[in-house]
Amino acid sequence: MSTEYSGGGDLTFSLKVMWGGREKPTRGPRPGLSVERIVEAAIRVADSEGLAALSMRRIATELGVGTMSLYRYVPGKNELVDLMLDAAYGEGLEPGRTPEQEAEALRGKGWRAGLEEIARGSWALHLRHPWILQVSQARPVLGPSSIKGLEIALRVLDGIGLDEFEMMKMITLVDGYVTGTARIIVEAGQAAKQTGVSDEQFWQAQEPFMTRLLDDARFTTLRRVADAGVFADVSGADPSAGDDGFEFGLQRVLDGIEAYVTAGREAR
Repeated sequence: MSTEYSGGGDLTFSLKVMWGGREKPTRGPRPGLSVERIVEAAIRVADSEGLAALSMRRIATELGVGTMSLYRYVPGKNELVDLMLDAAYGEGLEPGRTPEQEAEALRGKGWRAGLEEIARGSWALHLRHPWILQVSQARPVLGPSSIKGLEIALRVLDGIGLDEFEMMKMITLVDGYVTGTARIIVEAGQAAKQTGVSDEQFWQAQEPFMTRLLDDARFTTLRRVADAGVFADVSGADPSAGDDGFEFGLQRVLDGIEAYVTAGREAR
């Protein structure tokens, strides 16, 4: 996967557009064209063709306009990626509701169920828009959608016995699990297309070596696991069908957080 960087262009421009501080284009904007329409078209292209295929020319083709007309609204691809991310992050948020209202709805189910719902929403988002995983979040651009989502998650955990540092660490823990697992699923789905080698061909090539390996006395535990059928469907697995593994891991992460919270209460 190629990597883009959030905030890799004109960061001030991106933030002004997100937060509503940018003036409208003055150099003859094309009727019917807007930053919102450009972002929507860019997301459609990235969803279907990947982030590497995204260019101002490709988006112009998608919209049926001249490439240069886009530059009246967006300086380039880097800034566009910032706007795409914030638009995608906002998909699961109710525009008319405050973070307090959304958090209260989640907290009404209990903090664990609320955090679980946030994690599942993030999981679905990454499978719906796999290009998000190609954008490095080492230096995230703090747009309104990401800030609202963070505020909601913090409110879900607030008051359960964690201090401010612990709340952020727990959110980072869950987010790391979700994005890491989504990356495995997405990359597995893209491997055949990008390498030209099907899953079946890939595993068939390794089968003779694996057979010999499993007869090796050094790997008896691995042999027992294989005999149990753990790897039986690996060559024909549907990369998008990773819900069982995701759910198992998510519950164990939440178990760990719950145990930590319980231990803290008992200590106090």
